[in-house]
Amino acid sequence: MQAERWTLGFDTSAAHCAAALLHGERLIEARAEDMPKGQAERLMPLLDEMLARAGIGWRDLAVIGVGIGPGNFTGVRISVSAARGLALALGIPAVGVSTLDALAAGQPRPLRAQIDARRDEVYVQDFTATGADAPQMMPRAQADTEAAQRDILLREGIAPADLATAIARLAAARADTPQPRPAPLYLRSADAAPPSDPPPVILD
Repeated sequence: MQAERWTLGFDTSAAHCAAALLHGERLIEARAEDMPKGQAERLMPLLDEMLARAGIGWRDLAVIGVGIGPGNFTGVRISVSAARGLALALGIPAVGVSTLDALAAGQPRPLRAQIDARRDEVYVQDFTATGADAPQMMPRAQADTEAAQRDILLREGIAPADLATAIARLAAARADTPQPRPAPLYLRSADAAPPSDPPPVILD
């Protein structure tokens, strides 16, 4: 990792708009605003304000980090779209980081990262000293039973500003190796479904 490059990480995967700015490994600012909706309108002004306080512009950035979920469908799409657009416009890498990866960052292993998925379900991912299992969604009762039966550290939840900071740090560490374009990590099907009504009859 280049010592003095600027990295901007952000996340809107839940009811928040969060961002963190790094200069090398030094955290310049981490900020989060609670909001159940409105992230699409607030994200870019929030990032603009953060860069202005640091005395830099968009062209000073070297890496973009973005939370890809799992989380709120619309919120994840907002951040991922913004990151891909910024990376294209600035000619810099955008690195997608899962919320579960961010939860596990810097924690002792073995570890289970767990996020509330609502409807009495949770998103979980198990991390060992040598790797990680695939993320999955399961009933909370099942997750609680497994946690009680296994000698494993459980980390559930993280402050949004800390989440954005972890995303920025992981993105900075991964940016020197080829990364796929950020894409949403969805573990639950969309609630929206095609209409069940038959199509209208077209009369000649």
